[in-house]
Amino acid sequence: MTGNDTASGDTAGRAGLFLVDWSRWSVIYLKPDCISCGLTDQVLDWIAKVVKVSAVTQVNVTRQQIYAHYADLFPRSEEIGVDIAAELDRMHVGRPAVVALGHGPDAPARLRALIGPTDPAAAGPDTIRGRFGIDTLATGKAEGRLIDNLVHTSDDPDAAYRDFLIWFGADRADLLTLAHSND
Repeated sequence: MTGNDTASGDTAGRAGLFLVDWSRWSVIYLKPDCISCGLTDQVLDWIAKVVKVSAVTQVNVTRQQIYAHYADLFPRSEEIGVDIAAELDRMHVGRPAVVALGHGPDAPARLRALIGPTDPAAAGPDTIRGRFGIDTLATGKAEGRLIDNLVHTSDDPDAAYRDFLIWFGADRADLLTLAHSND
């Protein structure tokens, strides 16, 4: 199974993933807007100040991946006021993005603090979205679209596991064997 084929199962690989301390891991997703703005290296450099970055991989985003990644948005389509599927197709499907792994103590929470709030306009200059973001939630709403905000990192340990399966796949558990007992 690959990150592009999350529907098929790898029972042995998934079983090994249950042994991972997901509080020390986060999946980093540099969105297509980050790539098109030429910010890949700068954003990864900022992230590397907080966690060890590994398995940096360019992907062409599939519908299956992005719909699974943003599954929580679909029930909120009416509330958000946009056609979630159409927006995910427009913003992500078939476009280049970069996925990576972040590893270190309390990685999900530390990275979420570093990237800042969803709306770059509300993010401080000491966050990735505040420093590099150019879109705003107000503009997105006014234009009836989702916001471009450069980067996603796993919200919590459970999300890190889910994100790993979406973007890397159970057969890539070997990526999680870093020996960082002191970090």
